[in-house]
Amino acid sequence: MESKEEEPNVSCGRPVCLHNPHLDALKDDILYHFSLGTGTHNLPAMFGDVKFVCVGGSPWRMKSFIEYIAAEVSLQDPNSDYPNICAGTDRYAMYKVGPVLSVSHGMGVPSIAIMLHELIKLLHHARCTDVTIIRIGTSGGIGLEPGTVVVTKQSVDATFLPKFEQVILGQTVVRSTDLDQSLAQELLQCGNELKQFPTVVGNTMCTMDFYEGQARLDGAFCSYTEEDKQAYLNKAKEAGVCNIEMESSAFAAMCKLSGIRAAVVCVTLLDRLKGDQLNSSHEVLRDYQQRPQILVGHYIKKQLKAKAAGRTSTCYHQSTCF
Repeated sequence: MESKEEEPNVSCGRPVCLHNPHLDALKDDILYHFSLGTGTHNLPAMFGDVKFVCVGGSPWRMKSFIEYIAAEVSLQDPNSDYPNICAGTDRYAMYKVGPVLSVSHGMGVPSIAIMLHELIKLLHHARCTDVTIIRIGTSGGIGLEPGTVVVTKQSVDATFLPKFEQVILGQTVVRSTDLDQSLAQELLQCGNELKQFPTVVGNTMCTMDFYEGQARLDGAFCSYTEEDKQAYLNKAKEAGVCNIEMESSAFAAMCKLSGIRAAVVCVTLLDRLKGDQLNSSHEVLRDYQQRPQILVGHYIKKQLKAKAAGRTSTCYHQSTCF
């Protein structure tokens, strides 16, 4: 049995909204996996100025990103130390400089979903407004040159449908995976301005597994042939899929439900039509992994410059709080 959730009403310039009336009864909302809480921390003082949140899989990559941003937009001495705000836990890492927050989310839908529940609540409790969240990461490309940066048009499941399914109270709930198309185009424009690496907009397939779920032939188990794999990946390509990863559907669905402007920016590490394993050198892969942060850093720098010049005209769509 499937139920289709109603889309939240949309207005302009609203705070980050929650859709859980039970939270009102909590004296202290404990964000357990961040080692933060409304009763133990002054969240508005700590995070109230946040406008940009970037999330990615590994803690070291997100610390590298915050160091890069600090240098790129001259928010702080790039040689400064950036302590992990979530030092009280080993689940996720969080770093901040100025209005930019950088958070790790681990690997796969369950891990990013847990993180997003607490991140969205944190932004709400901190009274943040007009927040943009961007996932930066790596992926496998389909028919693209390795190193290409893909800005996600829409996240699709393994059957190429734009939906995220979750079983709640024994029923399958279907949520939309629409992302902000104007933001995607702004990020594409940033790629065109940089001219440092190829940047495209296309659909991203989100799977629940790295091996069989992505039609790999090198897992512990495999019940299909090379021909089966190629047929499936070509079918995905015909459906507009440019790359494959494991977080975008939950990310898109949860950001949309919260009314947060969101985007996914992932670099392709290989062309899955030509193989399953990474054979590039460590240096090449490191260069590839820096490309999403270069693109997003350019975007944030443009936004901050526009705001400083009083030219910000972007309408941040937020859901109506209730």
